[in-house]
Amino acid sequence: MEIHNTMEELVIDEVNAICDSLEAGNNAGICTCSQCRQDAVCYVLNRTGPHYVVSHRGAARVNQGADQQGRADLTSLVYEGIKHVSYNQRPYFPHNRGSSTEKPPADTPVFNIPTIMGRVFNGLNFSPITGITVELLQSGVLAPMKDNNWQNPYVLIPNTSGSFTFWPRPVPAEKPEIPGGFEFTVKITSEDFAELNHIFTIPVTSEQVSTRFSLSRTFKLPDLYLFPPGEEKDQLVINV
Repeated sequence: MEIHNTMEELVIDEVNAICDSLEAGNNAGICTCSQCRQDAVCYVLNRTGPHYVVSHRGAARVNQGADQQGRADLTSLVYEGIKHVSYNQRPYFPHNRGSSTEKPPADTPVFNIPTIMGRVFNGLNFSPITGITVELLQSGVLAPMKDNNWQNPYVLIPNTSGSFTFWPRPVPAEKPEIPGGFEFTVKITSEDFAELNHIFTIPVTSEQVSTRFSLSRTFKLPDLYLFPPGEEKDQLVINV
């Protein structure tokens, strides 16, 4: 069974149509890059109710039955979203017209590295740590991420409660169903704590490219604990 939220298609089409028209004319400084388009879609969908159907025929009926006032309200909200996102652009994305991360074709065999999740705590009081830099290294250099939405290095901020996430870029494979393993290092540096390097290996099997994030495909690291310099010999890595 397939379930579709028809609002997603309507909003995506409307955002692309408006952005395309802005690119063709005077866009008044509005950014229409791929990332800002995606952010505008999320802005609108978070402010509209979903409309679920279980067939493409149902989706067609929804589109045919859409009232003019509803479409006008949606268009107005899309304009609002595009402007809001453009004036609050993500700082780590190039924002070039048509900019996006290069992706391999869907039928190309790759090693899909799962999302890597972990947490960092103060080893003296067990509180989450903020304001420190977490790096994901592979062969001694920063591991490339799946796209620009996944930062590496990653700086912990207060509302993350010491959590960090990475999603490495898929690695090309010769053919499907090849077992393999990839070694990574989480490197954590801070002026107040001794440097920590946590080395681990992720086993994977080659398959087609995976483009969707899923909590069922994650690699959870043990909790990491930092200590002041001189006490790092007592550093702990605790499984919870």
